[in-house]
Amino acid sequence: MRNMTQFHGEFECKLDAKGRLSLPSALRKQLAPEAGERFMLNRGFEQCLALFPMDEWKKISAVINGLNMFVAKNREFARYFFRGATELELDGAGRLLLPKRLLDYAGIEKEAVLYGWSNKIEIWSVERYNQLIGEEPKDFSALAEEVMGKLNMGGGADVS
Repeated sequence: MRNMTQFHGEFECKLDAKGRLSLPSALRKQLAPEAGERFMLNRGFEQCLALFPMDEWKKISAVINGLNMFVAKNREFARYFFRGATELELDGAGRLLLPKRLLDYAGIEKEAVLYGWSNKIEIWSVERYNQLIGEEPKDFSALAEEVMGKLNMGGGADVS
């Protein structure tokens, strides 16, 4: 059975003068063997960067490349999604060299927050991340019901 990368955790990191970021060992340990040390970095939602292990990127790319490109919204989405995508590889010290253009997009200068969830690691400026996390939904219970309420979670146990 094929492994799937499932990241979790929140890490504050510093970039060196060249824009290199040390990937925390706790995140490296969460990589599926298929990922190797190759990644794809692109623009994420809400002005963060999205770092995908290469095996996960290939799965997402296949889905997007399978969209009907005769549909204008599909072309628009694909262009925006792939815009700026850059292949990265860990160096011998476990660092990734982040492109200046992508750092500028995310407003990252010297410090960043790495937020691992699902199959990717989001890379945020500290300021934007703190702002996002500080804007907690007014009624998280109602949001949870709207998003998750129709899913059959099985067992009938209360998960709150």
